Amino acid sequence: MKLHLVPARSGVEWVRLGLRTFWGQPLAFISLFFALMALISIVAQVPFLGGFLPFLFVPVLTLGMMVAASVASNPETPKPVGPAMFRAAIEALRLRWRPMMVLGVISALYFAVVVGLSAIIDGGLVAGAYLLNNNLTPEVMAGKRFQLAQLFVMCLNLPLSLAMWHAPGLVHWHGVEPVKSLFFSLVALFRNFSAYAMFLLCWFGVCMIAAVGFALIATLLVGVGALALGDAASVLGGALMIACALSLAAMPLSSTWFSFRDTFEGD
Repeated sequence: MKLHLVPARSGVEWVRLGLRTFWGQPLAFISLFFALMALISIVAQVPFLGGFLPFLFVPVLTLGMMVAASVASNPETPKPVGPAMFRAAIEALRLRWRPMMVLGVISALYFAVVVGLSAIIDGGLVAGAYLLNNNLTPEVMAGKRFQLAQLFVMCLNLPLSLAMWHAPGLVHWHGVEPVKSLFFSLVALFRNFSAYAMFLLCWFGVCMIAAVGFALIATLLVGVGALALGDAASVLGGALMIACALSLAAMPLSSTWFSFRDTFEGD
């Protein structure tokens, strides 16, 4: 496996390719993302462990979307492309479920340690909310200690997010061991910092513009359509907002494949 050093403009190109690939098969991408998120939501309901278990499946979500994007962007993929994306994602997860679970366990343990350390700041409020599903009042959540603990957790989880960026892809396509894949992912991001910074900035801009556009359309639909459709306009507006949220969450994941493809090369 070889690491490529790419220019900053590659970040913009990854976003462009991700957008083009997503809008080539939007229903397939949204459906796959929804299915994987539904799995995570189900395990989140497990008593006592609901705040811990979802992290086991974050690598599964990442790999599934990366594989789907690789299939959708391949001109040789047989038609129909949507079913081929699902089949490839399921097959990849079937073959690599053990290393994906290893990555998930590492992610979950790291998160648990970070959240546990936040108890030093707020006495365990954040830890209780995340790990024990404790209900907190709005007053407690607005408190300075709780907010500071939240910021602490967010900052310490950033290295984990960066390490998990390419780790599932390295395991799947290059056969790298899970622990080593985390290290190589961090190295790749720091060696190509300008490209990945541009990538994140572009996606932030795209998501902001899209969110504002969808919000305006939904507002107009509810306001104007209410005169003719009544309550149905509100339902339609809500459905549009949900579709917007799913699209904005799935689109960046669809471009992760291109960043991986251009950063790493097999021997």
